Amino acid sequence: MAELAGLEDPRAREVNEKHGDDHGVNLGKLRAVAKRLKTQQDLSKELWDTGDTAARLLSLLICKPKAFGRDELDRMLREARTPKVQDWLVNYVVKKSPHCEDLRQEWFADADPVVASAGWALTSERVVKKPEGLALEQLLDTIEAEMKEAPDRLQWAMNHTLAQIGIEHPGLRARALGIGERLEVLKDYPTPPNCTSPFAPSWINEMVRRKAGT
Repeated sequence: MAELAGLEDPRAREVNEKHGDDHGVNLGKLRAVAKRLKTQQDLSKELWDTGDTAARLLSLLICKPKAFGRDELDRMLREARTPKVQDWLVNYVVKKSPHCEDLRQEWFADADPVVASAGWALTSERVVKKPEGLALEQLLDTIEAEMKEAPDRLQWAMNHTLAQIGIEHPGLRARALGIGERLEVLKDYPTPPNCTSPFAPSWINEMVRRKAGT
């Protein structure tokens, strides 16, 4: 904890706090610490239990994803608080867990929009890697009905699923594009030069163009 405190950068904290993340540690330096520590599940749990955001991010880099129980992962997600911790927990741990699909289904239907956003993030992964068994048309129905008014983190995750359906499933592309155009979610999101806009129609068209090599 003392080492993490020594890595604190007020400017980094200022930038991170604009995105809801209450830490000021450069992520490259954090990864260097994790590389030195290597995998240490017991230390990972101790770091998580501090409640400190930088410590929790480090915890997720040195843990054993398959060592966590289902209920433990559910508790961790509900404790995560900040977007970066939730994002890393879902992407670096839950996606590698044997409990991933059970948690996806449970979180997807959760009344807490932050928890539900994790379910949608895992659904986006399945849209790309294992769409068999997913009711893609029903996902589009839900997105069309609910995404416009959804809270920010849930809206972002639903939008990601919309884009992935449009990119990966040509038969549903026209409908996905139409939903994106009608709802206009993230249409005006500030996007740096040479980066792809998160506005679903722009995102879909750009990724399809890249896949076609044009």
